[in-house]
Amino acid sequence: MKQLLSFLNIEFLINNNAFKNWRMIIFLSVLALIMIGSGHSTDRKIFQIAQLNTEIKILKTQFAEGKKELVELTKESAVIKRLEGTGLKPSKTPPIKIVIRKE
Repeated sequence: MKQLLSFLNIEFLINNNAFKNWRMIIFLSVLALIMIGSGHSTDRKIFQIAQLNTEIKILKTQFAEGKKELVELTKESAVIKRLEGTGLKPSKTPPIKIVIRKE
């Protein structure tokens, strides 16, 4: 009971051996601050990862839409339709393949 009363009166910080106790308290306080900082850093990184994942999803969607539009624009029928007013028409004869032989 006397030890408990001594602890509650904080006598361990003011007696002759207080220096050892203060060192331990300061050490534990520094460790607590490091743990708190580490936790905040981890939370910040988690939020950043979530934000980057959202951006990745948006960019993937934009890529898919762009690819779809490119496929539509490069179809032969779409090219013919766009060139209709210029007077250009598709060739009736297929192209000739030129083969160069190395000897």
